[in-house]
Amino acid sequence: MATLAKGGRTNTLGFVVRLLGNIPFLFIGYRLYGVEEMGRFAAAFVVIEIFALICALGEKRGLAQRLTMGAEEEHVPQSNLVFDGMLASFIVSLGAAAILLLFPVIIFPNGTGSEFDMWMIAAIPAFALTEILLAAQAYRYDIATTVRARAIVEPWTRSIGVGAFFFIPAVRDGGLALAFLASIYASLLVASWSFFRTYGRPKGWRPRPRYLAKMGSRAMPLVGADVIERGTRLLDVFLLAQSASAAAVGIYFFAKEVVSVPQKLKTSFEPILSPVITKNLKIGNMTAIASQVRQVGFWIIALQAGIALALAIPGEAVMGLGGPAIVGGTGALALLLTAEVIASMAVVSESVLVYIARKRNLAISVGIITLQGALTLSLIALADHLGMDEGFKAAGAALALLIALGVSSLIKALLLKRLLKAPVSNWRWALVWATAPAVVVGFLATMLPEWAELAFGIPAILATYGYVIWKRGFGPEDRVLFSKNAAKTGNTAP
Repeated sequence: MATLAKGGRTNTLGFVVRLLGNIPFLFIGYRLYGVEEMGRFAAAFVVIEIFALICALGEKRGLAQRLTMGAEEEHVPQSNLVFDGMLASFIVSLGAAAILLLFPVIIFPNGTGSEFDMWMIAAIPAFALTEILLAAQAYRYDIATTVRARAIVEPWTRSIGVGAFFFIPAVRDGGLALAFLASIYASLLVASWSFFRTYGRPKGWRPRPRYLAKMGSRAMPLVGADVIERGTRLLDVFLLAQSASAAAVGIYFFAKEVVSVPQKLKTSFEPILSPVITKNLKIGNMTAIASQVRQVGFWIIALQAGIALALAIPGEAVMGLGGPAIVGGTGALALLLTAEVIASMAVVSESVLVYIARKRNLAISVGIITLQGALTLSLIALADHLGMDEGFKAAGAALALLIALGVSSLIKALLLKRLLKAPVSNWRWALVWATAPAVVVGFLATMLPEWAELAFGIPAILATYGYVIWKRGFGPEDRVLFSKNAAKTGNTAP
């Protein structure tokens, strides 16, 4: 539990830093390039991320199991096992890039804005390889590399690049695409440097076609789980791009980027949770796994709820950072923030289900994403039929996501509870006690001028919520998350 706390604490801090790095990108992007250009970028971005996750072949979670079993049973150096995954990923990435080059309408349904936009496809192999390298580092409990790569280098390279390219006439029109591409490859360099320092060069490694084929077939349930879990956060943007204008996608993307902060809190614990779970599964300690799910689940929902309140209550001021045209997405922002809080149980449950019930978990995920897709299209069509503006279309996509994630959390938590034969719920009434005073403080903050609402209102909401949840909700085992001396304090955790 101390290891989980240390890893989650490091990664959570990293995503706060990532937020600070993303704000300039959003502000500069929307102010200099406009809502429609950002909408085109968003449509391409979600397709690239989905393809990259497929190309990562489930190694984000599957690598931990391969490293645990392969190094002991097959006596293969761990660096070699990582290189096996990287080779397979690179081959699949080339195929994915070829598909998008042949059918560009998949990635740019509303057309391209410049000749440089198609270059974004080159990010797929780099994105996939970075996922594998960071998973390898997480196996050694190195979360700091993930923070450096994903929370510092990537967002700040993108933010600096989008402003710099705008003032270079030759590449101004392609500034968004080039900044994105530069950030992904910069992240890959950081991950590669840490990997070779930790694992060293592979020893006697050579391609093993049979092993790669076997690895690929075994990875399919994990690939499906990864793609569908992340796909539920991207399908709404993809369908909106197919069914609405680039402006609607631009409005929705801004809200989604804001929501990425509490959303990433769930994945803060995932890299460190996977190796801990696989090692407990190996010795059959299901009680410990249930305890870890409950504990980590509460940490996530407690942190998420506070951030969601701080961003949702002054929602108009937050959306206004992107310009007056973005404020219409305030309703979508509130729904998306609520959806992420509800989804926390599904994500933590899935971190175990992918190992003990892969096929059932995949079947549930397929059903959930199908439900989300049907709801998204229906609600967008309804808004269009009623003649509502782009903000209502964005809100419809957000509502569909909220419903789908709520159903997913309920079903997956019940399944995990039955398999582990132990309770796994992350709910505590302290969440309500902490929310009530934070809402009151937030309501008072909305009476301030917009700049003050952001500068003073958000910290006040967070401080109020944090004080109450600390006093009423966090016991000694929970406070391990915030203890610098986690190794000693963590011994008291269940």
